[in-house]
Amino acid sequence: MPTARELVRRKPVLVSGHRMCSGCGAAMTLRQVLLSSPYPVVIACATGCVEVSTSIFPETAWNASWIHSAFENTAATISGVEAAYRALKRKGKIEREIKFIAIAGDGGTYDIGLQALSGALERWHDFVFVCYDNGAYMNTGIQRSGATPRGAYTTTTPAGKVIPGKVHPRKDLTAIAVAHNIPYVAQANAAYWRDLTTKAEKAITTEGPAVLVIYSDCNLGHGHEPSEAIDISRLATETCFWPLYEVVEGKYRLTYRPKEKLPVRLWLERQARFRHLFEPQNEHIIDEIQREVDKAWERLLWLCGESKGESSEGVDKGA
Repeated sequence: MPTARELVRRKPVLVSGHRMCSGCGAAMTLRQVLLSSPYPVVIACATGCVEVSTSIFPETAWNASWIHSAFENTAATISGVEAAYRALKRKGKIEREIKFIAIAGDGGTYDIGLQALSGALERWHDFVFVCYDNGAYMNTGIQRSGATPRGAYTTTTPAGKVIPGKVHPRKDLTAIAVAHNIPYVAQANAAYWRDLTTKAEKAITTEGPAVLVIYSDCNLGHGHEPSEAIDISRLATETCFWPLYEVVEGKYRLTYRPKEKLPVRLWLERQARFRHLFEPQNEHIIDEIQREVDKAWERLLWLCGESKGESSEGVDKGA
């Protein structure tokens, strides 16, 4: 896998000058993913934060072939491009190796784009779907999505006397992707750059469909200072709310294990979207979220063939 020095020497695909927020997790995520490709890429990008902030006419921040798709059909768009490429290659009209990447936020993946994604995975197109997961429809006003954690304040799940934020648990998109029996699925976090770039290169060089679900902090929607983005992103993983693992040909492997599993309240308390949970009448929700995180973590350890407290052969202890 490339070193940090090798990565930064590569020609960037997503260049500076875009309008994404200072400290934006999606920007960090996509720069890392795209620098990890040893091949030229064609990108389809759903409507969302990334699209509107990188393609304001007449300018573009994309140093590659790039297509803007509607919210719901990014996977279908990249499927058509990949199919055309294969046809041209069979006819001898294209010889060089090109890789295909679809990019969407959680709204365009977990919800609106799920049908198109499922179809593309089932048809076995050779592409990588990258979901930058910031936990809400951030571009259109911070509305709840299927990725929004339970208890989070959004403009469509406000915290008040009627409801204490979002009342339902988030959807497990990574498990949904795994259920399609595709060659490669991974969960990553932009704060752990080596883990992310390693997984991105694996996904891009894997033959067949691959999915990367990546925690991407949004300081505006999560409610904290831009300078805190990396620290809070790390807490998401150190508390095991967002564990790092991959599933290769159906086999689970943990790629990072915290030295000490921290309580999830340390992650929650750093974000304004969870502020109401620390009021006396809502404190029980934090305990419920902790139980959900613990249960999911234990299940992941079991899927990875590990048990709590054992050292993990092949598990990266750092990032």
